[in-house]
Amino acid sequence: MFGARCLLRALRLLRALRSCSSAPCPRHKPSAKLSVRDALGAQNASGERVKVQGWIRSVRSQKEVLFLHVNDGSSLESLQVVADSSFDSRELAFGSSVEVQGHLVKSLSKRQNVELKAEKIEVVGNCDAKDSGFVHIHTPVITSNDCEGAGELFQVTASSKIKVPEENFFNVPVFLTVSGQLHLEVMSGAFTQVFTFGPTFRAENSQSRRHLAEFYMVEAEISFLESLQDLMQVMEGLFKTTTMTVLSNCPEDVELCHKFIAPGQKDRLEHMLKNNFLIISYTEAVEILKQASQNFTFTPEWGADLHTEHEKYLVKHCGDIPVFVINYPLALKPFYMRDNEDSPQHTVAAVDLLVPGVGELFGGSLREERYHFLEQRLARSGLTGAYQWYLDLRQFGSVPHGGFGMGFERYLQCILGIDNIKDVIPFPRFTHSCLL
Repeated sequence: MFGARCLLRALRLLRALRSCSSAPCPRHKPSAKLSVRDALGAQNASGERVKVQGWIRSVRSQKEVLFLHVNDGSSLESLQVVADSSFDSRELAFGSSVEVQGHLVKSLSKRQNVELKAEKIEVVGNCDAKDSGFVHIHTPVITSNDCEGAGELFQVTASSKIKVPEENFFNVPVFLTVSGQLHLEVMSGAFTQVFTFGPTFRAENSQSRRHLAEFYMVEAEISFLESLQDLMQVMEGLFKTTTMTVLSNCPEDVELCHKFIAPGQKDRLEHMLKNNFLIISYTEAVEILKQASQNFTFTPEWGADLHTEHEKYLVKHCGDIPVFVINYPLALKPFYMRDNEDSPQHTVAAVDLLVPGVGELFGGSLREERYHFLEQRLARSGLTGAYQWYLDLRQFGSVPHGGFGMGFERYLQCILGIDNIKDVIPFPRFTHSCLL
């Protein structure tokens, strides 16, 4: 599997832009701007001057020559850039965004037809993994809370052979975690940007192609976040940078799936990477579904949850580009989501990212940081006693914040084109099945 390393690296790539230039070069006529895909597809590369922009996927420095592989999302393959060793710099690192000008020539290597001989390399955005600000938190697997509020929990009890003096081992009912979000919210009060990557569990009685009882999630929580737009930018960046990392580090594995399991997925994935994700409101989504000529098993109506068939239709309607659906009815979402105060609809600042072939991949929201709003919401739900500790967080230096979770197995389904989620995890657990 591609593992936590790619996800950690991708989170660390989300940084502010700053620029610096390489050594000066002589003046020339303006270079023709090419995408990596167009550069790789050039049939008669004869030294024409071109400009390519993208992200560094690998760096190899020799005594007199520097090799870079650059990708801009337009192609699964990267363009090799050959430069003089004088260009070498600590800023030319994996993940840094660059603009390269030079001559497109035939390559002597059998691995590619063309390469770009660089005259100028400008670092548009530096990428220093040590200065990203995200802290990896190991959230507990055993917990006493139900973060999602859906009641789909696995309860944990001690073996009958173990004798404990109390009624149960922990004195309170405990469960396998459905999300590390609430624990991340605690830690975001100290470290500003935090994330976790680990197993989560849902006792959902489903044998569908996109549900598991045990699966992995990457979750992030960010303090001083005040808008869904900022949150969606992080979510889109995570998807794209993680995918580019996987394509760069595991090209053979991805190509194997695309060739034998999901023909055409390569083009679909390139389409996702090169386009900006779309944004529609929940209300707009319901109207689109109501006007659809397709007959749905579940009739779409305002106030009802979106089902998988609805999510997939919305993505198709949007041209097979991932789409954010925002501002869901308050009644559909957990207590911690921020109230939009938009009567009479009464929605919360929630967001789901829908992707081709899968449907919902990310779920996130702004969190309710206002004490009295959260207090009233907990009271209406009868949860004040269980979540008094969570309410107390709002009394001592609380700040606007938000976060999200992404199902890792669904992510693999999306980029590899695998139809059944049980085929992307070695030991799938689902209702009526727990082998080994």
